[in-house]
Amino acid sequence: MLKPTLVLGASLKSIRYSHLAVQRLQKYNHPVIAVGLRAGTIDGVEVITFESAFAKAETDRNTIDTVTLYIGPKHQHQYMDYVVSLQPKRVIFNPGTENLEFYTLLKENNIAFEVACTLVLLGTNQY
Repeated sequence: MLKPTLVLGASLKSIRYSHLAVQRLQKYNHPVIAVGLRAGTIDGVEVITFESAFAKAETDRNTIDTVTLYIGPKHQHQYMDYVVSLQPKRVIFNPGTENLEFYTLLKENNIAFEVACTLVLLGTNQY
């Protein structure tokens, strides 16, 4: 089953895991919305800025299955309400993004979350 995924913290730098996640999600045919600091493209997937993502949050609401995080806990506060507003089925906290405060907010809003690596989940057919 295809799972529309928002990659939050997508990087245009090919050495970043978020960049690889966009590529792999696309390889496995999952629709991808990539949101990052800079606009651009990753293998044909448009990377939109956070400001653009906030502006279109209402149209993305209830269409996102999974949000996969590539933003450290120090910088997540400004995106927490945005993620909750999307009402995804789940949020994946990739290594280095773990955040107890965010977990609590997600629980309060009945949004599932897991601490995992998106790349490993895809590679082991557990996504």
